[in-house]
Amino acid sequence: MNCMKRFKIKIRGILAVALVAVSLCGCNKANPQKAVSSIYNSETNNAAGTKSQYGETNKPTESKTQCDGTNKPTEPETIYIEEIRKSAYDYAYECGMGINLGNTFESFWEDKNNKTTGAQIIGSNTPSDYETCWGASVVTKEMISGIKESGFNTLRIPVYWGNMMADDKTFAINEEYMERVEEVADWALSLDMYVVINIHHYDEFVIKNHTKEETLLIMQKLWRQISEHFADKSDHLMFEGYNENVGATYYGEHLNEYEIYEYANRLNQVFVDTVRSVPGNENRMLIVSGYYTNIDKTVDYRFVIPKDTADDRLMVSVHYIDNDKYWSRRIGSAEWVSYVDSQIAALCDRFDKEGIPVFVGECFSVYDNQYMAEDSLYEDSKTCLKLLLTKANDAGLVTCLWDTTDNFYLRSKCTVRSDEEKKIIQGIERKRNCT
Repeated sequence: MNCMKRFKIKIRGILAVALVAVSLCGCNKANPQKAVSSIYNSETNNAAGTKSQYGETNKPTESKTQCDGTNKPTEPETIYIEEIRKSAYDYAYECGMGINLGNTFESFWEDKNNKTTGAQIIGSNTPSDYETCWGASVVTKEMISGIKESGFNTLRIPVYWGNMMADDKTFAINEEYMERVEEVADWALSLDMYVVINIHHYDEFVIKNHTKEETLLIMQKLWRQISEHFADKSDHLMFEGYNENVGATYYGEHLNEYEIYEYANRLNQVFVDTVRSVPGNENRMLIVSGYYTNIDKTVDYRFVIPKDTADDRLMVSVHYIDNDKYWSRRIGSAEWVSYVDSQIAALCDRFDKEGIPVFVGECFSVYDNQYMAEDSLYEDSKTCLKLLLTKANDAGLVTCLWDTTDNFYLRSKCTVRSDEEKKIIQGIERKRNCT
């Protein structure tokens, strides 16, 4: 199965405008002529020459009569690529394997009396006070470099934007906190990685403590500030609207399921519209959040991909392909394998038709023995991890491991916890690049 339809050529569905310089008989004068080509076929040869990866024929050198009457070889055609536009599937392909910087910038201490932020003021109220309040160490450039060297090409940075925010109901994000998130994002971007920034946990606080209309207005304020601050970043920075609470509602507000789906769709539409309205983000890749990021609820016909002024610039986010079998302690069983296959198929069947790549923002990175089935077909966590990631990546899904300090990736040592698990990640990356 390959719902993403893109491995023979990494850049697909692309149009390029080529300027062809052709040497003509004109006493040392050239007359450039424009040619427009559709780019698809890449691997065919013929008697007249070979096809390049852009579909242009590389013809053998020919002789042409020159102005002095002699026959001299003419120079081959020179192709100048003026523009190459990546598709959403190209972005998904280039994301490769991803990992979360978990329990770090989304960490907070709850304060139910704070109606703006839902969070306490911690310590000296500096970014590091919040960054470390769930046990993480302060993130360093070396940690990010180690993530890249371990085989990951995407870093998801969950963020609780209520941290350090004033309780004045303006929902103004603290500039110092924003700059610290930016610093870490820049480290990853400098390594040519993809970076995903979202609203994490704070989405739950806002949604559950405000009416629908209030929430939509607050999310608009938040995303305007985020997209303005990061507007000058490269296209390797992607925004993900929310975390797992698109589908939640205000405490005491009773909506039926159809109304909740409508509300979820409005939340995603506000996210897309707000980001697109900010200069510098007109064509940025955006990830819309699934209904509770639950696969079964997200593939439901009532979940609607938002309208977008940009062409081919959306993905959809879900979490934990094998979530049900994890909590029922059936990991590794034949039942688990069948369930994984069915969940991947459901995603492909729904979103491939709409041309929307799937971003699995969180996957289990470690399967503790207590979650393994007694009749497991596989001996350990590593084997199950490799099987799930292989299936998902073969289908074209982008997978991001959920990880916290010294869980799968050891931040204290800047490497994956075992050579075997590191080889799993690097092996999947090699397989993607060779497919």
